[in-house]
Amino acid sequence: MDIVKISQTYVQKMINNTPGMKVLLLDDFTTLYISAIATQSNLLSKEVFLIDKIENTSRERMKHLKCICFLRPSAKSVQLMIDELRNPNYGSYYLYFSNILSKSQIERMAEADQQETVRELQEFYGDFCAVNSNFYSLNLQSYQIYGDSLNTWNNDTFKRTVEGLRAVLLALKKRPMIRYEKNSALGKRLASEINYQIQQESQLFDFRRYDTPPILLILDRKNDPVTPLLNQWTYQAMVHELIGINNGRVDLSRISDIKPDLKEIVLSADQDIFFKNNMYLNFGDLGVNIKNYVNEFQNRHHNSVNIESINDMKKFVEEYPEFKKLSGNVSKHVTLVSELSRLVSKDSLLEVSELEQNLACVNNSNDLKEVQNLIKRGNITDESKIKLVLLYTIRYGSQNRNEVNALKNLLIQNGISEDRTKIIDQFIRYVELDQRQNEETTAINTIFDKGKNVFKGLKGVENVYTQHTSKVADTIQSLLKGKLRDQLYPYIEGSIRDRPQDIIIFMIGGATYGEARDIAQLNEEIPNVRIILGGTSIHNTQSFLDFVKNAASV
Repeated sequence: MDIVKISQTYVQKMINNTPGMKVLLLDDFTTLYISAIATQSNLLSKEVFLIDKIENTSRERMKHLKCICFLRPSAKSVQLMIDELRNPNYGSYYLYFSNILSKSQIERMAEADQQETVRELQEFYGDFCAVNSNFYSLNLQSYQIYGDSLNTWNNDTFKRTVEGLRAVLLALKKRPMIRYEKNSALGKRLASEINYQIQQESQLFDFRRYDTPPILLILDRKNDPVTPLLNQWTYQAMVHELIGINNGRVDLSRISDIKPDLKEIVLSADQDIFFKNNMYLNFGDLGVNIKNYVNEFQNRHHNSVNIESINDMKKFVEEYPEFKKLSGNVSKHVTLVSELSRLVSKDSLLEVSELEQNLACVNNSNDLKEVQNLIKRGNITDESKIKLVLLYTIRYGSQNRNEVNALKNLLIQNGISEDRTKIIDQFIRYVELDQRQNEETTAINTIFDKGKNVFKGLKGVENVYTQHTSKVADTIQSLLKGKLRDQLYPYIEGSIRDRPQDIIIFMIGGATYGEARDIAQLNEEIPNVRIILGGTSIHNTQSFLDFVKNAASV
């Protein structure tokens, strides 16, 4: 169940089935899909002469070329394809759609193909973005999830979510048993509709049956609002939290004196072996690995420059261009880790993270005082202060609303605008704090490792706490042990008692890179089990708080 390899297979079939020089025509969504799993050089090696958008109506007419079209079967893309076929720019067309086409869509395109230029029409189920081998996203960051309440879907988003999740199942060739969180009205409706879609498209879902069927587990972000609020300390998750990853790309242009070729970098486990080997490592181990790589270069070239810190490494890379040439990819990671280290130091994130972890994982009588002290500090960012209050609210807010209000006032007294502090009330509404009856249904009732994990080996990356484990990881462990209660996670139809081998998770409201790392770890530790995680989007703290604001507006 490698979602990246499956996606790449689709692209290879499209390209290889069309010999000779060709054009690749995409829409907005499939452009993101292709860019996540293929490079321009790879496509060029397969004789893809040009990549263009079907939305571009000023394309040059090139009748001597074949055209591969990979599009979403949306009303807009299908209409653009119909317009293209009525007045074709290329000699022949090979049409591939990322999801199920309706009969009427096929008929309209056939009617438009008066010049009989279409040579092939297929459905390749790629209506999602493959992020890591075990992680996918529907890329619905800009979509409003909720309808007229927090218990209803926005109709357009629901339709798009059903289509995307159905495509994931078809790509994986799985006809699963479906479970959902009982206290999620959105989860129940999505589970019911996916089950209905499977029955309606029974021929498409006629896959080989297994003794133990796969499980589709539908979860709701609302039931774990803690994980997206925490500072992250593993490489991929940390980059997204502190800088941001947008469709596999990281914008470093804000770094002073950044070299032109490093203003935007690509982070892809498939294309970058160093990133693949280090993406789930904690920051300390990552620093050690980069340092070892630089030391290896020094030994080979008899260089005796003393390197102890990340700053030393950055200077070394800048002063020895032959290292950059030799190491290629690693030089960008030295730059990236250097920027992460700078942000950690500047914003006192080690200290902030320690308190975050304590708020998320343990009850401590000093928590209120610690939060108050950090709010008063000038070297703590406004975002960190707000996050601490939100975490305090989840831990203690249902019993101590007066303390939460006092913390909100303290934020205002320390220079944070009243408008920004509205997120606290919006957050309370989003997590439905007043309706929580007991800790069993809250996000903080998670199995945590209470010990501190001290990173060693490189100055500047020590004493980082990683106590917290995401709720999704705990839920999957319970599922695999047969302890996930049917009353809390009911099936849509039937039930099984044997341990499933294949588990597909979908998080309504967005998943995180930290959760993807937890799932990757479970895949590595538990034999004969394959788990993949996906969601409507991929969150860091900022995108999650934006999501909460939008949710509170319904």
